[in-house]
Amino acid sequence: MGSSSSGDVYPRGIKLGVDVGTVRVGLAICDPDGILATPFKTVGRDAKKNSDIRVLVKQAAELGAVQIVVGLPRTMKGEERASAQMASEYAELLAEALLRAEMDVPVNLVDERLTTVTAHRNLHEAGMSSKNHRKVVDQVAAAGILQHAIDMQRARGTDVGRRVQARAQSETPSSAPTLRAASGSDPDSSTRGLQL
Repeated sequence: MGSSSSGDVYPRGIKLGVDVGTVRVGLAICDPDGILATPFKTVGRDAKKNSDIRVLVKQAAELGAVQIVVGLPRTMKGEERASAQMASEYAELLAEALLRAEMDVPVNLVDERLTTVTAHRNLHEAGMSSKNHRKVVDQVAAAGILQHAIDMQRARGTDVGRRVQARAQSETPSSAPTLRAASGSDPDSSTRGLQL
């Protein structure tokens, strides 16, 4: 069933998973065959200068990543609140930074309900003390997000999540937008529904 005629077929190669937090950003990577996602690193979130986004772009270039999957935290009812708005804006900033770096790497938002909760539970079950969770929980959550995405890609034979488009009107690259709390004035709010 491997039809490669559709433009919707998911890319094959190394992918990055991203778990966005207000303080830290967790990264995970998968093998080129998209079988196994593994925790990779944790980067401090820098909402003023967005230096963490530059780190992600650099990692994507060094690894030759073909796709970046950003977790979209939703409530159990499927609603999107401030944390989902933050993840969406982060994914947009990332897409813009990749575009400026002339890297054709798609960024997809994928539903990530409960990944952080699951990551904490897995670390606890592995015998890690709660105070050490903070160092790795974000990358473990990112691995959960990425694993979910690559499993669905393989099962469906098509890409998953919502593709993030970089805003073309980046007037001045030096004044990159910073993340704001959810304001409700997002022009994309009508296209929020993820088909997972």
